[in-house]
Amino acid sequence: MTRKLYYEDSHKKTFQAKVLACEPDNEFYQILLDATAFFPEGGGQAADTGSLNSTIRVLHVHEKDGLIYHKTSGPLKPGTMVTGALDWDKRFDRMQQHSGEHLVSGLVHKRFGYDNVGFHLGEQEVTLNFDGVLSGEELREIEWEANLAVAANLPVAVSYPSRKELAALSYRSKIEIQGQVRIVEYPGFDICACCAPHVKHTGEIGMVKITHAQNHRGGMRVNILCGLRALKDYREKEVSVREISVLLSAREDLVARAVSRLKEEQFNTQGLMMALEEKLLGQELEKLPPESTNVSYFFEDLTPNALREFTNQLMARLSGLCAVFFSSGDGGYRYIIGSSTQDVRPLGKTLNTALNGRGGGKPEMIQGSLPASKDAISQVLAREIPGISQPQIFR
Repeated sequence: MTRKLYYEDSHKKTFQAKVLACEPDNEFYQILLDATAFFPEGGGQAADTGSLNSTIRVLHVHEKDGLIYHKTSGPLKPGTMVTGALDWDKRFDRMQQHSGEHLVSGLVHKRFGYDNVGFHLGEQEVTLNFDGVLSGEELREIEWEANLAVAANLPVAVSYPSRKELAALSYRSKIEIQGQVRIVEYPGFDICACCAPHVKHTGEIGMVKITHAQNHRGGMRVNILCGLRALKDYREKEVSVREISVLLSAREDLVARAVSRLKEEQFNTQGLMMALEEKLLGQELEKLPPESTNVSYFFEDLTPNALREFTNQLMARLSGLCAVFFSSGDGGYRYIIGSSTQDVRPLGKTLNTALNGRGGGKPEMIQGSLPASKDAISQVLAREIPGISQPQIFR
């Protein structure tokens, strides 16, 4: 069996070992060492990466029947001694996340009796699935207690109890484990069966931050960031808050209040704009000659909802059809075409075909978009609907 140096010292960054075997694996190689500090994938934690003799990359590591195989970028001669070096920043980051997960899961289990039924340690975030629901206040309490554990800098204990000792021990475990069980204990906070490397003291976790939580399959999914990931997240959000603060001319601790006030002002402005749109379109309806049959309008700035209502009112007054076009902001136009007396879909198909547009709808109303100028659109309308009124254009 391969000697597992990562269990003897989770902080071992480099090591010496003998090459026992080296076999080709497509364009890569599988190397077997008599000892390794590279952790193979397991326990929700990804395999370590790094190098052998500085020049050969270790791309992946897996365990089979007690032997640990290293997928490498190049070969090594069996019988030679090599120096292995971990990508330490990556390993330490994963230990911070995994150890923080144990604190959070242990506290949730201890306080509420919920089990962690799913755990994913990704390169960007960590997700935990619990089989019960926690309130926002309860999650904040868990986060606070986890950080108290970090501040206490407690020693993390690892043990390999006998079957008799294990039977008398109360510990968390998501699966039935065959063979020797490895117990990782955060004194007073968590006892759990786990095969992954952990920090030696809780202070190394640095910080535990719950970033998101949502109900999930009858329980709850919680996202956390620990250590340097949490610091990076804080820095990114700090920059965002500072930029928002400058834009709103508000103190950083008052940006939420400033945004709320801005939202209220926007709501009032939208209400005023809707009233003005309604008044403008009402005036246009009053100008419409009673004998009008087919009409077209072009607008640059009015909202789609207002123009949809305008189209409905035109349909009620006209014996033919109405075609309303409004700027899409990219040089083209979106359209609403309606009629209470005829099927407008053929006209829509003709416009789309002639002007590379897209859209459709029901016989009485269609909607779509045309990447074309108002002159090009007007020409197609005049050709297809002789006698249609000259387009009314509003800027």
